[in-house]
Amino acid sequence: MANKILVIDFGSQYNQLIVRHIRQFGVYSELISNQVNIDKIKNDPNIKGIIFSGGPNSVYEKNAFSIDKAIYGLGIPILGICYGMQLMAYQNGGCVQGSAKKEYGRTEIKIKASKLTEGLPAKQLVWMSHGDQVKKIPTHFKTIGSSSTCLNAIMANEKNKLYGLQFHPEVAHTVYGLKILENFVLKVCQVKPDWTMLNFIKHEIVKIKQQVGNEKVLCALSGGVDSAVTAAIMAKAIGKRLTCLFVDHGLLRKNESQNVTKVFKKYFNVNFIKVDAQKQFLSKLQNISDPEKKRKIIGREFIQTFTRYAKDIKNLKWLAQGTLYTDVIESGTTTAQTIKSHHNVGGLPKNMQFKLIEPLNKLFKDEVRALGKELGLPDHMINRQPFPGPGLAIRIIGAVTQEKISLVQETDAILQEEINKANLSKDIWQYFTVLPNVKTVGVKGDQRSYEDVIVIRAVTSQEGMTADYAKIPYPVLNRISNRIVNEVHGINRVVYDITSKPPGTIEWE
Repeated sequence: MANKILVIDFGSQYNQLIVRHIRQFGVYSELISNQVNIDKIKNDPNIKGIIFSGGPNSVYEKNAFSIDKAIYGLGIPILGICYGMQLMAYQNGGCVQGSAKKEYGRTEIKIKASKLTEGLPAKQLVWMSHGDQVKKIPTHFKTIGSSSTCLNAIMANEKNKLYGLQFHPEVAHTVYGLKILENFVLKVCQVKPDWTMLNFIKHEIVKIKQQVGNEKVLCALSGGVDSAVTAAIMAKAIGKRLTCLFVDHGLLRKNESQNVTKVFKKYFNVNFIKVDAQKQFLSKLQNISDPEKKRKIIGREFIQTFTRYAKDIKNLKWLAQGTLYTDVIESGTTTAQTIKSHHNVGGLPKNMQFKLIEPLNKLFKDEVRALGKELGLPDHMINRQPFPGPGLAIRIIGAVTQEKISLVQETDAILQEEINKANLSKDIWQYFTVLPNVKTVGVKGDQRSYEDVIVIRAVTSQEGMTADYAKIPYPVLNRISNRIVNEVHGINRVVYDITSKPPGTIEWE
């Protein structure tokens, strides 16, 4: 992309949110490590602005995340957020100290006019989350925002286009936060918006052709949105040199295997192979309870299956996967611990014979849907809710058995049917059932029962990085519960998960 805003990662839980908001302004943005070589930034004319994310450290602590001070002399506008502001002040001669009164939550601030605050009211509510603050701003900076407990809520060096915010503009609790970010990107950095899915397609097709050359590609299909869009853009780039391999590992939703086969044969003019590998996967998962081990086993078995079938395809060198930006981040960054290994990120063997190509690994889920639409995929395909590559194995807590798979498939099918009947499918990002490996006492037909619990998980989200539980009407929940306990043998209790992300994840494992 011609224009780019870098977000430097200092460990904030909100750093992906910053990236996504900037893209919504029509400007490409990506998250990079604070260990980046400054010459790499200096020599890239497409970088028009830099944002320092927040983070959990104190800038004056030993081993605190830092960055090469030469970054301030590149002539590129920089916006520091929370920890990022404190680091900017600290490295430029200001003073950062722990506060006697820490701020967490909504705070009213007063602001002064500047390019960063243009068009904003003089008083506004922002979201503070800090124990330290800038007690003395650096020379050549001025204070343009303050609260009753934070005298330097916003600082600015307008000449050098360096700005700092003690609060988080990227979260919804900061009322005019997105306007502040937009002002920085479009007015301070003066970036011309050019980030569209049409431009992405043009750029990515050129990139794919350069990567692949005349070699052939195997695309791993799961039946979900990500792999379908991956197949579509790969097919557009290399045509018949693409083979789509759909591995039915037995961990799919009810009737999923038949539906995927039907859809791909109808909408894709590519080589399509379906492999029945249910016994293979189930045998390898036998007695395995640890979720990380399950993910890695599934990743390894996928690769072994691909390798086995690839032997019959001459000049096949590449494996295409629908890895997303969120998958990469959740599998670990330089500032954050791994939340969970994604089977197509952390679960791949190091000695894999394929070269990996991941055309979607810089996109968020909503961007993938927009890309699919631009590529001409039908709505019923691109609007499907996300489904994890490891499938139902991570919706069954503990060891996986055929009996448990059937319980999740049947309960999930009832949930899907009732949500669709209630016309709620477009309002809910993702909904599914989980078998938590817990049995409870119940009463069925005047007799004691001791059967499994099923958990309903339903969330609203836009990009999958944050989510809230869906407010499903009680009558709908009542119908779902009644049907599950009456129609699915082995279930006598239904519970609803009302945890947001964070602190929880959307999937249970």
